[in-house]
Amino acid sequence: MNNYIGIDLGTSSVKMLLVASNGEILKSVTREYPICYPKSGWSEQSPYDWYNATIDGLKELIADIDKSTVKGISFGGQMHGLVILDENDNVIRPAILWNDGRTQKQTDYLNEAVGKDTLSSYTANIAFAGFTAPKILWVKENEPDNFARICKIMLPKDYLAYRLSGVFATDFSDASGMLLLDVKNRRWSREMCEICGVDESKLPKLYESYEKIGALLPSVANELGLSEDVSISIGAGDNAAAAVGTGTVGNGSCNISLGTSGTVFVSQDSFSVDKANALHSFCHSNGKYHLMGCILSAASCNKWFVEDILGTKDFANEEKNLDSLLGENSTYFLPYLMGERSPHNDVDAKGAFIGMRPDTTREHMVLAVLEGVAFALRDCVEIAKASGVKIDATKICGGGGKSRIWRKIVANVLGIPVLRPQIEEGPAYGGAILAMVGCGEYKTVLEATEKLIKTKDVTEPDSAIVARYNEKYNTFKKLYPALKEVYKQI
Repeated sequence: MNNYIGIDLGTSSVKMLLVASNGEILKSVTREYPICYPKSGWSEQSPYDWYNATIDGLKELIADIDKSTVKGISFGGQMHGLVILDENDNVIRPAILWNDGRTQKQTDYLNEAVGKDTLSSYTANIAFAGFTAPKILWVKENEPDNFARICKIMLPKDYLAYRLSGVFATDFSDASGMLLLDVKNRRWSREMCEICGVDESKLPKLYESYEKIGALLPSVANELGLSEDVSISIGAGDNAAAAVGTGTVGNGSCNISLGTSGTVFVSQDSFSVDKANALHSFCHSNGKYHLMGCILSAASCNKWFVEDILGTKDFANEEKNLDSLLGENSTYFLPYLMGERSPHNDVDAKGAFIGMRPDTTREHMVLAVLEGVAFALRDCVEIAKASGVKIDATKICGGGGKSRIWRKIVANVLGIPVLRPQIEEGPAYGGAILAMVGCGEYKTVLEATEKLIKTKDVTEPDSAIVARYNEKYNTFKKLYPALKEVYKQI
């Protein structure tokens, strides 16, 4: 049986899966690397750390197998990060990550001087501080010497693909988050390249996520003990890859990811844009399109509160007494620890507890964090529904999706069933499936997901709890507008 490798280049670690062509996961390896915060609100990483961690992890992943069975490798990766190389392929500066907030000035310039309507006509999206184009402008304005040295601009997973294959490439799903892609027509936007002062020759060639771009470089193949014929498919942005890994491919299918960030991902057969551009309109990894809302802090909120504030790592113990409180909690939490993207697009937004009284308990505050993230996700769902999208159920993935109580909260806050896939590996598993399609193991992404993705369990909403959460959500959505001006003063 043929085997495939899916690589998920995440924010805190790279995860590698060895997957058989029947979908069985044979082995999993994770390697961590540091994040640097040079200034408040800044977030950077070394691409060299990504590559070294990946090579080290791959050696362990395939150590005990017949290496001739490995036929293909593909990727899911953190989106929007700016990786720039010079003429000798050296990394010019640390990668500026998706959750970096330094580009408010450039974001405002794009949205206000260039104009949101104009941006939307060029790219189907407006500017967000996390997107790649504002980062390019920031480097141009603040590090002109570095800007002048740029020969290649790429996204995080594409750096791995380049180092493994020698092919300068990206895919449509990941490129959609750069604000340089004409999403509707699936090509680079000449207008946006001019605005950013970037020659199109410095941008990678565009592929569908499942397409083969090349094979392992001889030097890499030799180091890993693999054949030089191992196929490299370019892969997808982490959310589009996770959607494949959960089977969120057909029209109207929805997936919620509760990772470091949180996303609402709605698969569409046809291109569309919501009127307010509060959601991202991106290409999907199956060759079609999707709408996506992204909140910058999701499971990271729970990790912060439980580990850093409560001083424990026993998440299960903190959640064990919460069931009876669902819909009854008068404490609210705004999950904007890193600012917010969808739908507020506000780098000044901050986390907040509201409604605490002398009888507020530890359980109330833990629950408020979980509920606050769910309410923020509902903000995105409501916009999708207002755009005419019908969402009858959702898949769920990410570390937060492993929590029974959090799945129950999401089901009742959204009022729809929440389906947990049998295999909960998100982008890495999706990457392996894309590698299979690239090698011809399956004809299409849809065929692969229909044959490989199974449902583990379903969390159904409770009508009484749904009613209570509808009331709470009506209060929640008033809180950000009430604090918006205060945030600017803090």
